[in-house]
Formats: sequence, C-alpha cells, structure tokens
Amino acid sequence: MLTISAAEVDRALTFPGLVDTLRTAFREGAVQPVRHHHAVERPDGAASTLLLMPAWTDFHAAGGSAGGHIGVKIVTVSPDNNAVGKPAVMGLYLLLDGSTGEPESLIDGQRLTQWRTACASALAASYLARDDASRLLVVGAGALSPFLAKAHSAVRPIKTIRIWNRTPANAEKVAADLRAEGFAAGAATDLDAELGQADIVSSATITTTPLIKGTLLRPGTHVDLVGGFTPAMRESDDDAIMRARVYVDTRAGATKEAGDIVQPLASGVLKPDAIVADLHELARGQKEGRGSPDEITLFKSVGAALEDLAAGIAVYKALRG
Repeated sequence: MLTISAAEVDRALTFPGLVDTLRTAFREGAVQPVRHHHAVERPDGAASTLLLMPAWTDFHAAGGSAGGHIGVKIVTVSPDNNAVGKPAVMGLYLLLDGSTGEPESLIDGQRLTQWRTACASALAASYLARDDASRLLVVGAGALSPFLAKAHSAVRPIKTIRIWNRTPANAEKVAADLRAEGFAAGAATDLDAELGQADIVSSATITTTPLIKGTLLRPGTHVDLVGGFTPAMRESDDDAIMRARVYVDTRAGATKEAGDIVQPLASGVLKPDAIVADLHELARGQKEGRGSPDEITLFKSVGAALEDLAAGIAVYKALRG
C-alpha cells in the first residue's frame, strides 16, 4: 500500500488534467452513499465531528466490467485544535481495489480535498463562465484560495487575480505566493468595488452574513460559491440568487447542506425547478450551461465523494510506478 503525502499529491496532479478527470467522473457516475456524520463528545472541550465519505466505481454504468476502486475519506473536525496549534480539519483518503478490497493507497486527505474542490469549481466554470473571462476575484484567503486561483486560470484566460480577505495581510500573503509562481495577483481592499469589476467571483469563506451582493455584479459574471457547507452559512445574498441562473454540484447535497441554496429555497426566493443543472447533467450534455454573454451564472458546491474517488484514483495511478 502506498502512503502518499501532500507534496506527492501536488506532483501527481495538474489542474487541467484533474478538471478533465472530474468531467469524465461526473459523466460516468459512481455509487455515493450518504455521508456518515457523527458527533464525538469530549468531557473537556468542544465535541469533534467525524465524517466518513464513501464511494465506489459504478460497475453497472461501466457495463459490468471488472476492476474499479472503492474509496473512503475520513475527516475529523476538532474546533479546539487551534488552541494547540493544529488545523481544526484533519483527513485521510483510503483507496481500495474494487474487486478484492485490498488497500492500495492512503492519501493526504486535506491536500486531495483542496485539489478536487478547486477543480470541481473550474469544471463548472468551463460550462458557466464567459469564454473571455479574464479578471478573477477570490474572496477568502484560506488554504483553498490559491488552488481556486490556479484551477480557474486553467480553464479561462485569467489575466488579473484579486484576493480579498477580512484580514488584508492574509490576502497579500496569498497574492505574493501566486506572484512568485508567475500569476498577476494582488490584494484587494474594497470588496464591493471588486465585485463590480470581476468576470469570475470565487468565494471560499465560512461566513453566515453574505459577502457577495447581487446588485453589484455586472452582466456576464460567473459566481462560484465554495465555502459554506452548512445550512447556516451563506456567502451570497438573495439579490445574487434572483439575478443568476443557479447551478449546483449535486442536487441532493446542495439542497440539504448549503445555506446559499437551502435558505432561498425555504424563503421562496429560489424555486426547486429554478436550479438549472448539476455537474452530472452538465457533463453529460443533458442541460445547458451559459446561454448568453450577459447572463449571470451562480454555482454552489458542497463537495461529492465522487470527486475524492476520481482524484484519489488519479493520484494512485500517477505514483504507483
């Protein structure tokens, strides 16, 4: 069994390559049971959360062929970790042989998640962003932000990248790292002004107060919402939902877990049939993406076990020798 580090994940993957891998995965499908979500009570602090996200090759969709893979992502969220200088979110990905169940690899789960999340957003942008989109605004300066910048740049001719964060120094650090890799990136201080200039807005925050104001978006903008992963979190306001054609990664996940979708559905601002398509339907050509240069599109992702499986297989195949 291979044990694969974050650095090895970086060496195994490319952004254009993983976008294409995810396109194929969403077109072909996989078996994705509902994720397991468990609270782990602790007598001396905040409870931890244990998440188990399994998926395996859909042999029926593949014509009953032998082989394939089984994978499960194991994630813990421990809020008290910040006090001891450790990340709150830890994770591993276990990849198994689909026929025998033999363990094939154990992969750094945090890095795999960063790659697959960013590339799923870029996959959506390949259908929803204008072909000439050149100005990218990334809202949030966490670990995912440089991955989003690079992934979107792999599918659209991005010439300018702006990073906004509540703490400007954090935005400048991300921008400086991107500049060191050859990207034209800079820190932004006025979020509202940037919203009115961006061709793509990619937001990865855990805010419960919307930062993306729909009235400020110019025609033709594509909005990519990544951060909110509970019904209480919301990155965009009602105006953004009402002005946009709305898309999601998976209907089952987004309509239950994503505040950007759950809250407008509950209030009636968004009707269920107004969700135009998910990534399965876009990848299969069953639903259309962007219809005109001037329309505003909005994509909300919450993550899918299929993405982890496809990325894990790609890393394993690249490194197994």
